[in-house]
Amino acid sequence: MTNDERAVRDVVDTWMTASKRGDLTTLMDLMTDDMVFMVPGQEPFGKDVFRAMSQQMQGTQMDGRADVLEVNVNGEWAWLRNYLDISITTPDGSRTMRHAGYTLTVLRKGSDGRWRLARDANLVAPKG
Repeated sequence: MTNDERAVRDVVDTWMTASKRGDLTTLMDLMTDDMVFMVPGQEPFGKDVFRAMSQQMQGTQMDGRADVLEVNVNGEWAWLRNYLDISITTPDGSRTMRHAGYTLTVLRKGSDGRWRLARDANLVAPKG
């Protein structure tokens, strides 16, 4: 595994850890300014909408795992295919929702040498 491949995998690990902690500052720093999320049933949205949605979910507990299935690095760009299995518990603990599915994520290496998410197609759906 190359250093860049390891760094891309580390972004996923950091994202999951920050999500579990509710650390929005770290999550925002893991994205490019022109980040675009694509999820079923919604128009693509960017970093500002992600921030607003995350703030609305404050107090919600997230747990889960990310299994990186493929990583491909080509210069300043990389993509990864990932499988997510997550649970989201309401702030009062009364309800836990489980979601699972695949993502296809494109990352860009910044002038600072750090990899950040640039595009994310997320097919995570409720798990029955």
